[in-house]
Amino acid sequence: MHVRSLDAPMISPPRKLYVTLAGLPLSFELKWPFHRSTSGADFFVLHGDIRVEATDGLHAPVAVNLTQTVREVLLSLEPGDTEGPVINALRKEADTRQLEFLKSPKLLPIAFSSRHYDFKRNKWSFGHAGEEELARFLRRKVFWHERLAAGKCWLTDPVDLLYLESDAQRVLAAAGTMTHLFAIDGEHAAATPALLQQSEEIEGEMKRALEALDQKHAFERG
Repeated sequence: MHVRSLDAPMISPPRKLYVTLAGLPLSFELKWPFHRSTSGADFFVLHGDIRVEATDGLHAPVAVNLTQTVREVLLSLEPGDTEGPVINALRKEADTRQLEFLKSPKLLPIAFSSRHYDFKRNKWSFGHAGEEELARFLRRKVFWHERLAAGKCWLTDPVDLLYLESDAQRVLAAAGTMTHLFAIDGEHAAATPALLQQSEEIEGEMKRALEALDQKHAFERG
C-alpha cells in the first residue's frame, strides 16, 4: 500500500466559504499538506490564504503552526482529520480580532494550539453560540451563501457544528423558527426574498466587523 509523504505536494481544493460569528464571509484556501517547520522548531506548518469575500481583495496569508500538544490528539494530518479544526481555529482568530486583513502579501503566523482544544472534556473548543448568536449566524450564513456561492446552503455542515459547539438538531430547530427568511429543504436552506431584502443591513454588519478589526490593529501599531 502506498503511503503519501507529509512533504509530498497536494493539489489545493477549491476555496470554501464560511461565515464568522461577527458576520464576515470568509473563503479559505489551504495549501495541503502540513509540513515540518524548516526553522528546527518542533511543530508542523500549513500555509493558506483567507479572503474576505465581497471586498476589494482583502485577505490574510497565514502560516498555521500546529503545536506538538495538539498534534497528539489528531488522528492524522490529512485534510479529512484536520480541515474542520483548522478552519475553525482561523475563524476564531478572526472573531477575537487577531487576524488583519490587508491587500498585501504579509504572512501572519497563527498558533493552532491547546487554546483550541479542551483537554478536560477531550474535545475541540471554539466557543458555544447562544440562541441569539446562533440565529444571527444562520441568517448571515444563508444570505452570504446565496450571494456568493449560489445553490442551497448546508445548514448542518459538520465544520460549522464544531465551530458553534452545537449539534444538527439544535441548528435545524433554530432554522425552523426562521422560515420567513429561509426556504428549508431537509438539512439545506435557500434565502427567501425577505432575507435578500436585508442585504444592506447584513453588508453593514460585515463592514462594522472589518472596521473593528482595523481599529484594533491600528491601535496596536500606534
